[in-house]
Amino acid sequence: FSGADLVDGSCAHPTIPDRVSPLLPANHVTMAKGTGLVHTAPAHGMEDYSVASHHQLPTVLYFFSYCSCFPATVLLCTSKMIIQMLQAAGSLLKEEKYVHSYPYDWRTKKPMIIRASKQWFVNTADVKAAAQDVLKKVKVIPTSAMNRMLEMLDRRTFWCISRQRCWGVP
Repeated sequence: FSGADLVDGSCAHPTIPDRVSPLLPANHVTMAKGTGLVHTAPAHGMEDYSVASHHQLPTVLYFFSYCSCFPATVLLCTSKMIIQMLQAAGSLLKEEKYVHSYPYDWRTKKPMIIRASKQWFVNTADVKAAAQDVLKKVKVIPTSAMNRMLEMLDRRTFWCISRQRCWGVP
């Protein structure tokens, strides 16, 4: 059958009796990336967040501490628990080890898990010219980064000021 046959469809939850979830269209889900059917985790990826926002689904954060820690022990325990629950419900079709290609932080070279969090933004319209003038007086290394920063200030109408990074606040 084609994907069009699934429009307005739903599926039963594999471990919670009587829970039915809608099948939602998403442009980022393709046959090249799997079956064409995937779960949605709106707190863990931009594409999923966009789908959830469009369909007004809640974005729930689980297992994260304030510093965004996601301990490996939690992941391992959760995976084992889910497998046991699927087995008990008779819903486990296959189990196999899979090496996931996590995104990596370009600065630390460590894997990262994306999560949603509340953000605060500043409207740069009123301060853009002054910010660009002040930025031109800053010694930027490498110098090529200066143009990139000036272009970003010029293009963006809002600037996120709430993101905290291990290497500091921009």
